[in-house]
Amino acid sequence: MSQLLPHLTVETNSNPDASVIWLHGLGADGNDFKPIVSELGLPDDAKIRFIFPHSPSRPVTINGGMVMPAWYDILEMTIERSVDEIQLRESAQSITDFIEDEISKRIASERIIIAGFSQGGAVAVETALSFNKKLAGLLMMSTYFATKDSINFASENQSIPIEIHHGTHDPVVPVQLSEVSTTKLKENGYSVEMKHYPMEHSVCPKQIKDIGQWLTSCLK
Repeated sequence: MSQLLPHLTVETNSNPDASVIWLHGLGADGNDFKPIVSELGLPDDAKIRFIFPHSPSRPVTINGGMVMPAWYDILEMTIERSVDEIQLRESAQSITDFIEDEISKRIASERIIIAGFSQGGAVAVETALSFNKKLAGLLMMSTYFATKDSINFASENQSIPIEIHHGTHDPVVPVQLSEVSTTKLKENGYSVEMKHYPMEHSVCPKQIKDIGQWLTSCLK
């Protein structure tokens, strides 16, 4: 296994028995979602390790080639997004390395959740649904299924709980892309729960509460 990406870690109690690997969006880093942990309303006895990786920095074509934190290059801002799938899969492999590292720390794969926002969500869905051991859940936030026509689905995660959240006023990733993701996943036999929130490309208090309840249900 290659060296893990730089990352932040938050443990809700000592001796964690579950992990959440949470991926940030374009131009951000692991600090973006770290403050949310204390707002999730998790049970006092929850023993969860939250891992917030920092993506590498790379030139991003749609931003004039500017170098910034990015899981992959975005080549065109068409509705379906034209992305560098090789880079996306490299990033997915780097998240798979985190999963394997958690398993090596005696966290069962069935107790590991993958979550991602925007670009991070596209990497999260590729990672989770192609991983060859059963996981606890997949959370896709304000994102799109960039590899929907090329992913190699793993049968081990055919029954994974999938939650899709999206803002109805999102000017960055149009809300209809959450519908495209949901349709594609259901066509492939996945069970999907989709929730829309009156927000832009962000998270909101009601959503944070819902995420806490969903994490708790996946790990109960």
